[in-house]
Amino acid sequence: MHFLLSDLAAALDGRLIGADRTVDGVSIDSRSVAGGQLFVPLVAERDGHDFIDSAIANGAAAYLTSRDHPAGDVESGASDSTGPSAIAVADTSLGLTAIGAAARERLAGAVIGVTGSVGKTSVKDLLLAATNGGGTAWASAASFNNEIGVPLTLANAPDATDIAIVEMGARGIGHIAELCALARPTIGLITCVALAHSELFGSIEGVAQGKGELVEALPENGTAVLNADDPHVLGMATRTAATVVTFGHSPSADVRVHDVSVDRLLRPTFTVSSQWGNAQLSLSARGAHMAQNAAAALAAALAAGVPFDAAIDGLRNGELSPWRMDVSEGANGVVVINDAYNANPTSMRAALQSLAALPVANRAAVVGVMAELGVEGPAEHLAVAAEAKELEIRMIAVDAAAYGDAVEHVADHDQALAALGDMTADHAVLVKGSRVAGLEALAVRILNG
Repeated sequence: MHFLLSDLAAALDGRLIGADRTVDGVSIDSRSVAGGQLFVPLVAERDGHDFIDSAIANGAAAYLTSRDHPAGDVESGASDSTGPSAIAVADTSLGLTAIGAAARERLAGAVIGVTGSVGKTSVKDLLLAATNGGGTAWASAASFNNEIGVPLTLANAPDATDIAIVEMGARGIGHIAELCALARPTIGLITCVALAHSELFGSIEGVAQGKGELVEALPENGTAVLNADDPHVLGMATRTAATVVTFGHSPSADVRVHDVSVDRLLRPTFTVSSQWGNAQLSLSARGAHMAQNAAAALAAALAAGVPFDAAIDGLRNGELSPWRMDVSEGANGVVVINDAYNANPTSMRAALQSLAALPVANRAAVVGVMAELGVEGPAEHLAVAAEAKELEIRMIAVDAAAYGDAVEHVADHDQALAALGDMTADHAVLVKGSRVAGLEALAVRILNG
């Protein structure tokens, strides 16, 4: 969005230093700031103020500051200033939140909040594809789903945005409610409730309580889009006054998927049935479970007023963010499923089932630890190892003893490659683990032989 600095200064209770000019969007990264953006230096492990000069050199038109900087020598509002402008505030993090709130005030159309234990970013990506056929839709390109990412998503929405999609993550009770207070969603989509970050929620019931804060925040004339296949999610219907629309495989789902099949590269084809229309749909997104994600995206798009046919056409061309069920063929013919962005028991099982569906003779899963599972962690790792054995998948754990004696254990990427050995077109490998495992680089090495 375009902002006049004097307007932002008023909204942030700050002081304009230098020329009053228009900025186009916001960045917190001095390395990737785009020309004309406002740079917001956050103070965390590193102090972003140290990178203001770098941000200006890379094209930032102005910046926030909570400390002295050379721009402070310029008279406030001076029209003849050729140097950088700044807004002095008490706290740059609070300033970023206030910018997000100012941006939200300017969004007149639907604001769709997306949360859940698994599939948030994939559903966000598919939802963007489904809604772009019905107008000017916007969603962040990355997983900007916390107290920093949500205001960035809002502030960087184009001025003409008529549907804004806001991914929301949580690491405890109350987090989603805080994000909703800023984003004020009119539509709320819950993908599922599972053991993810349960170390911080305390239990799966705690996860459900926290994720359900999204539907509680919806206005009475809003829409809650709920997973008909997940009892924890479906039960959230009693926590909202908004209209409820359901999705899933269940015959009772308002947007139902059935007759799902996948090809050699895991691209799913399936049928969608609903009161709005019926269609056969093929996705470029990989994995049978993406059929349900597409149903979720379709239900939310319909709730936002997108015509059924336009949403279906958009989904056909939907692309996912990197490292999420990214299926490729190596030079030697091996099929590699790079799903290394994150892992929890639910997503791990879905990925293993996708691997098992591939028509090859040799299947292996190279896995890392599933982090932040709390007291449930040891049992869940063993359960995933048992499922891999049942599916006749060879599992190789990289620096992850929690999977127990039923799997092979290696210390690093080099040992994992050595354990896999020579591979051909009759082999398929899944690479998956939590972000702390850093397995995405291993997936690239397997592809390159």
